[in-house]
Amino acid sequence: MSSESNNLPPFVRDKHVNFIIEQESNRSYEYWLSEHLRMNGLYWGTTTLLTMKQLNDQTLPQNKVIEYVMSCWDSESGAFGSFPNHDAHILSTLSALQILKYYNYDLSPLTIDQKQKIVKFIKSLQLRNGSFQGDKFGEIDTRFTYTAISALSLLDELTKEITGPATKFILDCYNFDGGFGLVPGSESHAAQVFVCVGALAIMDELSRLDDLKISNWLSERQVLPSGGFNGRPEKLPDVCYSWWVLSSLSILGKKNWVDLDKLEKFILTCQDFEIGGISDRPDNQTDIYHTCFGIAGLSLIDFEKYKFDEIDPIYCMPKRITKDFKKWKS
Repeated sequence: MSSESNNLPPFVRDKHVNFIIEQESNRSYEYWLSEHLRMNGLYWGTTTLLTMKQLNDQTLPQNKVIEYVMSCWDSESGAFGSFPNHDAHILSTLSALQILKYYNYDLSPLTIDQKQKIVKFIKSLQLRNGSFQGDKFGEIDTRFTYTAISALSLLDELTKEITGPATKFILDCYNFDGGFGLVPGSESHAAQVFVCVGALAIMDELSRLDDLKISNWLSERQVLPSGGFNGRPEKLPDVCYSWWVLSSLSILGKKNWVDLDKLEKFILTCQDFEIGGISDRPDNQTDIYHTCFGIAGLSLIDFEKYKFDEIDPIYCMPKRITKDFKKWKS
């Protein structure tokens, strides 16, 4: 064990649990401005609690969570919005499915008809070049391709008809430096690397990649001496990249290419030791997003040390839930 490991800030588990529970009671002006992120925020909160083995009826009661998720059903589109009466979007639909999986592995809150409508909604978003739109308004991003592939995998509805064109689109977004952009020709970014590598992993197409080149680009994201990762060259480190970078390296079998002790210390230093939560950098404002991905990063580093659930680097869900997910149908 390195000296870095022997000189770590404490992990304030109970305060993080309280921080997440109290998010819903904080009805500030900013709360109402973030309606478009509410389903994603609920996914971040449930994932954090589940990873810490703290998701139960005292923290986030099942009946209230499922009631909220189902209140976001958009009957016109046949999928989920992020807030009641919001249009359906691929991002909020995946988050809704993940949350329902946490409480009901068989997605039983959904009827067969609703599941079929979700599948139809997702498939309708795929374009001829293999990419996916986020919704009916047409924005394209490799995030949406990963999200669609992940959601169809959760629903056991992933087919070669979908994965063939999607794989081609993702490979078209691969850059000379070893990273991926949001569309072909876009700048490489660590979050886009995750969604592209993750989608290819689900589709069993990782062999199409030069994993050494990608891993080199990813390992260069560690900003020393802080130990944190950045998303692009010459940028500041940010806790969320503890997930986006380390998950990608984990999928590629190269997690040991970075200094995990320094990364662990960076994450722990970004905690608010008084009220809980994790921020992007030390002494900044905490939020549920960075709390989720900071704790997911700690699970990737050493889930046993923290008595966490082991996180799946492909799905950002505990492995005990994803272990039976199927990749695709022939």
